[in-house]
Amino acid sequence: MTTVLPDRLTVGAEEEFLLLDPGSGGNAPVAERVLAGLAEPLRRRSRREFRPSMVEMVSDVCTETAELAEQLRAGRRAVAAAALTAGAALVPVGATPLAERFPEPADDARFRAIAAHYGPIARDPSVCGCHVHVGVPGEELAVEVCTRLRGMLPVIQALAANSPVCCGADTGFASWRSAQLERWPSLGPWPHLRSVADYRRTVASLIFSGAMMDATMVLWWARPSAAFPTVEIRVADVLPEAGDTALIAALVRGLVDTVARDAVAGRPAPELPDVLVRAAHWNAARSGMDGQLLDPGTGTARPAWDVLGDLLDRITPALRRHDDLDLVTAGLDRMRRDGTGATRQRRMLESMDLPRMLDRLAASAGQ
Repeated sequence: MTTVLPDRLTVGAEEEFLLLDPGSGGNAPVAERVLAGLAEPLRRRSRREFRPSMVEMVSDVCTETAELAEQLRAGRRAVAAAALTAGAALVPVGATPLAERFPEPADDARFRAIAAHYGPIARDPSVCGCHVHVGVPGEELAVEVCTRLRGMLPVIQALAANSPVCCGADTGFASWRSAQLERWPSLGPWPHLRSVADYRRTVASLIFSGAMMDATMVLWWARPSAAFPTVEIRVADVLPEAGDTALIAALVRGLVDTVARDAVAGRPAPELPDVLVRAAHWNAARSGMDGQLLDPGTGTARPAWDVLGDLLDRITPALRRHDDLDLVTAGLDRMRRDGTGATRQRRMLESMDLPRMLDRLAASAGQ
């Protein structure tokens, strides 16, 4: 491969949030009012989502992870203030915590078409994710990167799990969002694709079969972005705090940088059985970082933090190259001490009811 990689790759993030009634914790369909209350340039970087009780905030393209964290922190505070003015709370949770009162899509022709095409699946409770974009030059390298990341993303999924509660109950999963989204035919792990031509043939077949409406419905956990020269990693739940998002973004950039340089150097890509990759994601969604994770490369289960430690050793040169090692070390120390988002939610529910926990999460969203 003749692609030349820059010394440092760009990074950005998209964060989806629920808008909830501050008193009851139920969904509040006020997204249009929230968006209308934002000032520029944040208004241009925020948009409606599939449900009227959701909003999405998009960062600028960043070179420094600390810059990304500050931008997300400021954006979260501004959107939270606009939500409060609209009578809602901005809550960073990955799944709908209470039964959803407004399951219809937002007033948008595209969203209505999706709801009609996918039927009851499109009426599942709302879920919110965090999508990390890393700049990658060229579609050929982007496809190669997605294939090489297949065995690495379950541990990111486990670390970013933040949706144990849905519709008033603990689901038993650390990331119920991940489990729920597996019902969609165009979500889940990236297939083992060897080339851009292979990728395009696969997408065309899925569209022809009706499993995808069009190419924009390629929603695998990793994908070449249709809008930007990036690889987009979609496996994370929305994180409780902006600092958590920055940690995940730094790790993802380190992963992308590492496997991209492997590809450019001509090192062989691992060939992992689809069934083990899918099982690794299921296990990550179920247990998060509190149990064991399946290592798709060996087919064995190991303590989650050991799997993460091996991954960290692999990407340390990339973290150093991007000046992210200190941020990642501090972030992982904090995560190990305080727990993932899922662990924190469960800990809070030991001493308070669900509406109070949601108030607590809303209050800390801008940290």
